[in-house]
Amino acid sequence: MMRFGYVVATSCLLTSSLAGQASAPPPAVGTWDLTLTAPDGRPLPSWLEVHVSGNGVLVGRFQGVVGSVRPISRLTYANDTLRFSIPPQWEAGSADLQFAGVVAGEGLAGTITDPSGTPYPFTAVRAPALRRPTPPWAPALRLFNGKDLAGWHPVGGTNQWSAVSGVLTNAKGGANLVTDAVFTDFKLHVEVRYPPKGNSGVYLRGRHEVQVEDSVVTKADAEATGGLGAIYGFLIPNQNAAKGAGQWETLDVTLVGRLVTVVLNGKRIISEQEIPGPTGGALDSKEGTAGPIMLQGDHGPVEYRNLLITPAR
Repeated sequence: MMRFGYVVATSCLLTSSLAGQASAPPPAVGTWDLTLTAPDGRPLPSWLEVHVSGNGVLVGRFQGVVGSVRPISRLTYANDTLRFSIPPQWEAGSADLQFAGVVAGEGLAGTITDPSGTPYPFTAVRAPALRRPTPPWAPALRLFNGKDLAGWHPVGGTNQWSAVSGVLTNAKGGANLVTDAVFTDFKLHVEVRYPPKGNSGVYLRGRHEVQVEDSVVTKADAEATGGLGAIYGFLIPNQNAAKGAGQWETLDVTLVGRLVTVVLNGKRIISEQEIPGPTGGALDSKEGTAGPIMLQGDHGPVEYRNLLITPAR
């Protein structure tokens, strides 16, 4: 018994000693909201997550301006500089995307060079936690009046949206449609109808896309992006509750801070899951601020009706 006690005590001391010797994680570890500057001067949103795996190896995830989030198998951090490279996704060019950023205080700044060799200077701030309790709710507001586009404005292309017999209709691929009003936490009710192989999305605060697609027909794509009701590239529904192309689908989404719940056609497919960051196609990466509702219209025809929002009081 004395020998066993001695071994345990020695083991505890050794463990304590090793724990004391463990180096602190580098300051680059964490989640970052990035703002890139395009060659024409436009600000573009992006997102980065860095964490330690095993014995000090840095790994992470990167969300580009468009597309879905990508894993990073290894990052290096030396001389205050964080670096990584990843294969291209939707960017033009065949080379790896290159990232180099210098940590200074609570900020990160550097350059992302895309696969075609174009440099994008960027700055970044640590992403806010956005942890808050469920708020009291104000009365519901109707986002679409059924007659015209009052309260909305197009962005990013030629407007193809119009009111047709009480339905908000996108005739073909063109601009996205954005509410003039902005919101923090809310409950959103949307009814949507898409054609075969249709693809759209509802952006919460203009940053987090609830995927709208024909996940019955485009099964291969749905497995990659999550299908109807997914948070694009981040959160996968627990079931396929879609009715299919040509039918009205009902989405009820609650967003409080980062916690999202999605109910599709009466079935809870995502329950109080945390959205890590902005998805591809976001308006900006300013996660700590209120944002609009945006309907994606750049992929093709889609219809929406009965858009209601219940904002936090």
